[in-house]
Amino acid sequence: MNKIPPVSDVGRTRVMNGHGDRPRGQQLSAGRVMVLAVSAAGPLGVVVGSLPLALALGNGPGVPATFVVAMVVQLCFCVGYAALCRRVVSTGGFYRYVGLGLGRPAGVGAAMLALCSYTAMSIGLVGAFGYFTSLVLAKSGLHVSWMLLAGGGLAVVGLLGYHSVGLSAKVLAVLLVAQIAMVAVYDLAVVAHLGAAAFPAVSFAPATITTGSLGLGLMMAFSGFAGYESAVLYGEESTDPTRSIPRAAYLAVGAIGLIFVVTSWITIGAIGADQTQERARRQLGNLMFGLVDTYASEPLSRAMAILMCTALLASMLAMHNAASRYTFALGRERLLPAVLGRFDSRRYSPACASLAQTAVTALAVAAFAAAGLDPYLNLATSMVGLSTLGILVVQAIAAVAIVVHFHRSPESGLWRTRVAPTIGAVGLLVGTVLSVANYGRFAGTADPVVVGLPVVLGLAVVGGTGFGLWLRSRRPEIYAGLAWAKTSVPDVLAPAPGQDQMADEHRLLTTEPRRGYLS
Repeated sequence: MNKIPPVSDVGRTRVMNGHGDRPRGQQLSAGRVMVLAVSAAGPLGVVVGSLPLALALGNGPGVPATFVVAMVVQLCFCVGYAALCRRVVSTGGFYRYVGLGLGRPAGVGAAMLALCSYTAMSIGLVGAFGYFTSLVLAKSGLHVSWMLLAGGGLAVVGLLGYHSVGLSAKVLAVLLVAQIAMVAVYDLAVVAHLGAAAFPAVSFAPATITTGSLGLGLMMAFSGFAGYESAVLYGEESTDPTRSIPRAAYLAVGAIGLIFVVTSWITIGAIGADQTQERARRQLGNLMFGLVDTYASEPLSRAMAILMCTALLASMLAMHNAASRYTFALGRERLLPAVLGRFDSRRYSPACASLAQTAVTALAVAAFAAAGLDPYLNLATSMVGLSTLGILVVQAIAAVAIVVHFHRSPESGLWRTRVAPTIGAVGLLVGTVLSVANYGRFAGTADPVVVGLPVVLGLAVVGGTGFGLWLRSRRPEIYAGLAWAKTSVPDVLAPAPGQDQMADEHRLLTTEPRRGYLS
């Protein structure tokens, strides 16, 4: 496989509309892409929902250290990802990278896994939004069915997702600022009361880090970053994507990591390191609200509950946008019905893919409701847990693909093309193994149906890879256009490859010597 030429040497790319008429007013800056990525991770949701679980079931007072480890691994992954992103820009996300490093059939498998994971996350978040919003309203004396609230939230997300991602970014920016402000107020309130005692040094002592279940603690830490990787999906909608997308990923990982490390550390100081696990196990979802009551005020606790609902809405929107772009990319390359790959030039969005995602999510939530299943214990927990595992697996596969790509196509810069990507790949593979081993505990149930859900992810990978192999032998004209990867010069754009271009590439593929990979 030929080495991808640098940006300065290439003047053609396939952009979302396929015609090179990308409106300047609709392009995303690095800051807006970062907002989309951090919103997908849902920092307030992790602090309120996942942090108590990590403290209770993981390594207790050693949780801040596990967040540091996860952040370092993610930053190392970002180094290799940024090096490749300077060469490859696409709405297809990690599908392109896996296709480059491990071959197109593997790329199709990764794409199907990513699509299933983001769709499952969207479904789970809708259930969680309906459930928590219903609880918050009930405390104010308003009793509204979770199904009605979930439907309303999905309608808002569907409407925003149908239009330009620039509109979504503006809405998410407001909601994200509110989330971060709430976490910051809590942190400052605890520090104001405790001073230096809010940062217990014991949290980073080796004996403390290995307390309880270190494996589950690391798994929870990695899961807290799930969503930031969606930044790669906005490459074709960004200004100077070879710079803005890597910059957004670095900023997202740094912001998410800083919030989680500092807040978890302060929370341990607020509780007391020797009491952390016992209290977290006793209070779980009420832990953070109780601490806000103690160190700030009851009105602030009520505000946190409301913002928790808006944080879930923000995560719903960010994940919906990510799933829509995977759907669009696969429709554009005819791995899904071609109608899903249509670009709405008036709204500057993958409108058909967005509508399809809204419909699938609505049908899935309606099916859970019709079966009388609990929106939190059955719907949200199972779908969010499944999605988190799937996203981590996609990241791990992409990390290995980046290492393989730079091994096959060496470039200068040992750290950014070899060392850092390898550290990231090893760390993510460890995180994947821990996630699979602890999935039942993460999902919060021993139900064999729920515990067996990861099999669906395996079927997506195997089925997608098999489909890619079938296309290679039976539909070479489609196979030749898979994982299409060209670099971009923002002002010199060309349409998508047509049938002639695909046939030309197929001839190259069939005459180029094989190198031991499914490419």
